[in-house]
Amino acid sequence: MTIAEIALRAGVSKAAVSRYLNNGYISSEKREAIRRVIEETGYVPSQQAQTLRTGKSRMVGVIVPRIDSESISRVVAGISRVLEQQGYRLLLANTDNNVEKELEYLEVFRSGNVDGVILIATMLSRAHRQALAALGSPAVLIGQRMEGITCIYHDDRGAAAALCRLLLGNGRRRIGYIGVTPRDKAAGAARRAGWQDAMQQAGQLADPLWMEQSDFSIDGGYAAAGRLLARAPDLEGIFCATDSIAIGAKKRIEESGRRIPDDIAIAGIGHSRLSELVRPRLATAHYYYQTSGEEAARDLLEMLEQGIDRKKQLMLGYEIHPGESI
Repeated sequence: MTIAEIALRAGVSKAAVSRYLNNGYISSEKREAIRRVIEETGYVPSQQAQTLRTGKSRMVGVIVPRIDSESISRVVAGISRVLEQQGYRLLLANTDNNVEKELEYLEVFRSGNVDGVILIATMLSRAHRQALAALGSPAVLIGQRMEGITCIYHDDRGAAAALCRLLLGNGRRRIGYIGVTPRDKAAGAARRAGWQDAMQQAGQLADPLWMEQSDFSIDGGYAAAGRLLARAPDLEGIFCATDSIAIGAKKRIEESGRRIPDDIAIAGIGHSRLSELVRPRLATAHYYYQTSGEEAARDLLEMLEQGIDRKKQLMLGYEIHPGESI
């Protein structure tokens, strides 16, 4: 089925059909006639032809670090809700927290058929800045901060400090930390800095012996807690960079015979569903993940539809949920 055949069946010109398909103005009578023919014939416009004609694919590339992450799924839900309302589709690229894959997908999207890119970033480097500059299409970062590009990120340092202050309550002083690689400026470096801030404000030493590193998994948190408790068995609390790490650490603590929170308190970040299901309920910080996706999508739409790039730097807040583990 071609535009000419639709025009013949509907008794209108080819130009009228073209305007209909591109949301241009035509009379209500012609619009109804064309709609009826398209419905009867099941005509679907060629995406390739539309891209050639308009120069736009109405496709957005979204690069995610883990497709099975609850927090990432909330971000993507926010992106999808806003973009799909405006007729855009998402092309997801999963990197499995591999920095090289992030760069590879930026190159794929540079040469591929997308109008813009949203990168849910992990460990940014000079290579990322170069790849984003060479992209040739609008881009927005989520979860990290980089000057000169629109970013939506979280108050990681503030949330970490607030949770550590809770851990330091009730006379507790020896608070350990299980984090992720400091190459991750948000979940790694900023959350560790928040722990250090709270310890220093309380007049406590942020002892390097009280620090451990994990990946983002429950198993990683379990193993890291084992190493930490073997080295510092008299800790009174542990702050973990994520809920998943905290839940793994909680299991290891309980296996050691310690009670939570009587013997040792624990907290994480993310307010995952699992944090509400474990007992005692995990103390955590709620991040507005879906909102971050919505904001990023709106900023990208502003660039795509209006040609406006404000290089916005938006830091979202957080809510502390004390749970029962402190």
